[in-house]
Amino acid sequence: MIDDILRTQCGALTRAQALAGGVTRGAIRHHLAAGRWQRVFAGVYATFSGPVPRQTTLWAALLAAGPGAMLSHWSAAEVAGLADAHRAPAQVVHVTVPATRKVRRVPGVIVHRSRDARRLRHPTVLPPQTRVEETVLDLSQLVAGLEDAYAVMARAVNAGLSTPERLLAAMAKRPRMRWRRLLREGLGDVAAGCRSVLELSYLRKVERGHGLPTGDRQVRVTRGRRRNYLDVRYRQYRTSVELDGEAAHPRHERFRDMRRDNARVAEGDAPLRYGMADVEQRPCEVAMQVAQVLRRAGWRGTPRRCPRCPTSPW
Repeated sequence: MIDDILRTQCGALTRAQALAGGVTRGAIRHHLAAGRWQRVFAGVYATFSGPVPRQTTLWAALLAAGPGAMLSHWSAAEVAGLADAHRAPAQVVHVTVPATRKVRRVPGVIVHRSRDARRLRHPTVLPPQTRVEETVLDLSQLVAGLEDAYAVMARAVNAGLSTPERLLAAMAKRPRMRWRRLLREGLGDVAAGCRSVLELSYLRKVERGHGLPTGDRQVRVTRGRRRNYLDVRYRQYRTSVELDGEAAHPRHERFRDMRRDNARVAEGDAPLRYGMADVEQRPCEVAMQVAQVLRRAGWRGTPRRCPRCPTSPW
């Protein structure tokens, strides 16, 4: 019985579990004194010597928080694979417990309370944790700004961990949310094909911000046996925009991008390529350049100025 518990809980065990499994109080003291066990939190042990792995620490924090506790916020994002872009200090563990529970202070553990804890909890995944949608929405309320909130949502959808529809349904069940309207709009853009915060920024700051035509997103292009996806395609004007979120690509990816761009030029397609710094710091220059290419290709529209645009004429 204890062996099964230890396998599930990554070697973490409470004093109550040990006693229920037939380990005497004297044996517990002996294991601790001999260094075979170690105390992680009051009444919670790691039943081995040496460094305590992160998974064991997470389980120990849940056990210390008591019945109904689940990983949440940054810690739920960590185990779900969502925390790379917005990583919290590793030594801190976030847990959520039912609002009616009183939890003693546990060093290194941040306790959140919820009146809807049963609904928030994922029904099958271990260690106990909030559903991915609830984790994403929790993080969207903790990050510093709206762009970071967009990034959390886009990351979850791009990784295949959730969908805009599920996130919108979870949002509808929350009575209070910061940036609710803007986040709903952002999820609409994610559903329309924006798969990164850079693509969201391009749509909002370059296209919409300057009245440019709305391009198609994630357009599949097949050449021979090769299949590529174009980030933004202005099909009518034979113009495409590639948005590179990384500051630098590996050598083989740079050559792949070069071959792809050259093939499009040979076919009469005009490819443009921008990075995060271009879109975030110089959206007006990007819009001006895209507008010039589109005009040469036959667009008859007039770009508009945004509040950041220079006073010099387009």
